[in-house]
Amino acid sequence: MSEKPNLPGVPAGDESPADFTLPHTRVSDALDGFVRRIGQVAAWVWAILVLVIVYNVIQRYVFGIGAIWLEELQWHIYAVGFIIGLSYAVSADRHVRVDVLAERWGMRTKAWVEFAGIVLLLLPFTIAILTAGVPFVWTSYTLNEVSAAPGGLGYRWVLKSFILWGFGLLIIAATARLLRCMALLFGWPRPIWPRG
Repeated sequence: MSEKPNLPGVPAGDESPADFTLPHTRVSDALDGFVRRIGQVAAWVWAILVLVIVYNVIQRYVFGIGAIWLEELQWHIYAVGFIIGLSYAVSADRHVRVDVLAERWGMRTKAWVEFAGIVLLLLPFTIAILTAGVPFVWTSYTLNEVSAAPGGLGYRWVLKSFILWGFGLLIIAATARLLRCMALLFGWPRPIWPRG
C-alpha cells in the first residue's frame, strides 16, 4: 500500500513504489557532477587494462617472455578502476540493492531506509577506512615500499593512496545522495524535481 503523496515538493501522483527517483539539489548536483567527471576519466583505466593484458599475453605466449611487473600492473590498474568506480556507482545509483522488500515500499519509506543506511553504515564505514588508511599509506610512503616479488613494481604507496582517493570520493557521492534524501524527506535543501 503506497503512502499518500504528502512529501515536501513531491508532485502529486509521483508516489509509485516502483519508481524511486530522489529529487536533486544544487549542492548534490555539483557533488555528483564532480564524482561523475572523475569516474568518466577513470573509466579509461579499463581500456588501459585491456591493452596491458593483451601485451602481457603476447609477450608470454608469442615471445616466451614473462614479466612480474606486468602482472602486478594488471592488479594495480584493476584495483584503481574498482575503487574509483565505487563512488561513480553510488552517484549514478547503479550500486547493488536488495529489492525483495523495497519494491513494495513507497518513496518515503525508501528514502528513510536510504537515509539511515548512509548515516549509520556508509559514512561511518568510509570515515573509518580513511582514518585507518592515512597511516597505512604514510607508512608505505616513508618506507618507500616495493613489491616483495623480484622484478615487481616499486612505489607501492601510489597504489595504496587510491584507498584514500576512492573512499574520499565515496564520501562525496554519499553526501550528495544524503542531501537528495533530505530534500525528499524534509524539504531541505530545496528539492529540484526532474522535469518529465
